[in-house]
Amino acid sequence: MSDPGPGIPEPLRSAVQEHRGRFTFLGWALIAIGVLAVLFPLVSSIAVKVLVGWLLVLSGAAVLYHAFQSRSWGSALWSGLVGVLQIAAGIFLVVTLDGLIGLTLLMAILFAAQGALEIALWAQNHGTAPASRWMLVSGAASILLGLLLLLGLPGTALWALGLMLGLNLITSGVAFLALTRA
Repeated sequence: MSDPGPGIPEPLRSAVQEHRGRFTFLGWALIAIGVLAVLFPLVSSIAVKVLVGWLLVLSGAAVLYHAFQSRSWGSALWSGLVGVLQIAAGIFLVVTLDGLIGLTLLMAILFAAQGALEIALWAQNHGTAPASRWMLVSGAASILLGLLLLLGLPGTALWALGLMLGLNLITSGVAFLALTRA
């Protein structure tokens, strides 16, 4: 194996060497799943929405259970209402298609805010870090992506979540494969 270079810590280097097959399998599996998500973005978007819905149902049930078990706590009623709200939102996401628009709007806001923060980081560090221009590029791209998602609503809701999930899985898979080749 070639020298992975000074940037890879020894514990990570050892783990990758010891489990190279698993890292390679994980990389290719993530790439394959990511490609499917990119090829079928509506199905992937719906799957993400339903998963978020079920997570809200489960967390709401846990909060509601806690509220009932802690009835003597002064804020148990408020906690129980939070649980009911989470369950209701989760059920809404699980059984309707309407939640795609809300999640896409949330993503658009998240990307725009992230971009603004990255540009602020660039502004603070552009004279001290030579590679900080990538923070500016990333920030501008995030703001642009947020605006494109927002301006494209409701149409972007049909594909955005699935496409972005797919791209995220592909880049994660490539990163794991790159680790095995370092």
